[in-house]
Amino acid sequence: MAGGWSRDGAVQDQIDASVDDAIALARSRLPIGDSLTHCEECEAIIPEARRKAVPGVRLCVRCQTELDKQQANLSSYNRRGSKDSQLR
Repeated sequence: MAGGWSRDGAVQDQIDASVDDAIALARSRLPIGDSLTHCEECEAIIPEARRKAVPGVRLCVRCQTELDKQQANLSSYNRRGSKDSQLR
């Protein structure tokens, strides 16, 4: 089903392009190169098992956990609040 002046399949092409862009962005954020032997933040030794399990690792487990917590706090979304506001 085409809408307006667009050809059939134009909407799907737009969706596919958006997905391709998101994949390219995610791949660009992947670590490149060898893993570090010491953490970038605290300079603690990164165990060999972690370096093998996570290629390109740059942080120790403790620093990575802290970073993940900070990012989770920044991206939190109050779903309940949004539903309540829709009911009013």
